[in-house]
Amino acid sequence: MTTPVTTPEKGSRPHGIHIHPSILSADFSRLAEELTRIQNADAVHVDVMDNHFVPNLTLGLPVVQAIRRATDLPLDIHLMIEDADRWAPQYAEAGAESVTFHAEAAAAPIRLARELRAHGAKAGMALKPATAVEPYLDMLEELDLLLLMTVEPGFGGQPFLDVVLPKIRRAREALDGTGVPVALQVDGGVTRETILRAAEAGADVFVAGSAVYGADDPAAAIDELRRTPLR
Repeated sequence: MTTPVTTPEKGSRPHGIHIHPSILSADFSRLAEELTRIQNADAVHVDVMDNHFVPNLTLGLPVVQAIRRATDLPLDIHLMIEDADRWAPQYAEAGAESVTFHAEAAAAPIRLARELRAHGAKAGMALKPATAVEPYLDMLEELDLLLLMTVEPGFGGQPFLDVVLPKIRRAREALDGTGVPVALQVDGGVTRETILRAAEAGADVFVAGSAVYGADDPAAAIDELRRTPLR
């Protein structure tokens, strides 16, 4: 079990831009080496897909456990799987600092978020592009991270969906209005150009796959993305 998460002071917000490279874009045949190329990242974003909730199959708990042994960077697990209530706590037990489940796949999201926190992980909840954020605003205090997908989940390399920008703005307004210290993360199509629009809308944590691992120097790409000004 990881060390219990310390929740920021009410009304606080993550300082600056946080970059979580997605290893979905890394070379899986030499994953340990790929992790060493992003030592300046804020966390490693790990996409877990089950070929049921999304039409793709990636990796599961044993590989996450191996990644945990291979890096000291925080692990940001994004579960794109069915039956999240059953499986998500096991990723917290495996040592992940943050575990994000999809609202569309959770039967009892508040109970699940509390269980993740009880296991010492930050609790994150993700929404697909077409899922409205408003029904979930009342449970913000149960979360440490809100992930708004800026592509349809399931595949890397998709173009950023600008249609999600108004939802990011509404989520940021809600967070600022309540003073709840929840990180606002976006995932999908993040590049040097699109990160500017998402940051202006209010996001502060960014998942970047090909923008990092497609660069000759992933660490330099992270630094460049991190220089994006917050709204």
